[in-house]
Amino acid sequence: MRKKPALQVVREGNPGKRPINPGVVVPPGDLVEPDWKQTFRGSDAENRRCREVASEEWRRIVPVLEYTAGIGDVDTATLKDYCICVARIDQCEREISKNGLLMQGERGWQKNGATTIVGQYRSQLARYIGELGLSPSARGRIQPPENGGSDDGDVFD
Repeated sequence: MRKKPALQVVREGNPGKRPINPGVVVPPGDLVEPDWKQTFRGSDAENRRCREVASEEWRRIVPVLEYTAGIGDVDTATLKDYCICVARIDQCEREISKNGLLMQGERGWQKNGATTIVGQYRSQLARYIGELGLSPSARGRIQPPENGGSDDGDVFD
């Protein structure tokens, strides 16, 4: 069984009064959504769609991670890259749906390049999901607060 993160021990209480090793403590921060126009440049439909997908994902996961994982400003780059992966996977899947898995090339039928790219993005996304606790198995290692999160949000009360 894995050792509970220090933040989880603080939230749930420490009935055994064992010393808590906080590891690296990240100060809480007010995470600001990146300007997706800087990442997905251009006004074409593809870039607009990527900006929308990345923004939706940011707004979906950041509130959850602020509560469950105690993320802070230092985690902005990781979260931004996670959202970029989600947007690029969406872009690749739309390309595959539009043009198919195989495409006619100079030498006959060949694999659509988007299939290779999407596989690489999915591998990276899987790492981020595990790292950020966004999968059912990763969440199983994190216990929610006993009061169901009905406090004022300060984990150190």
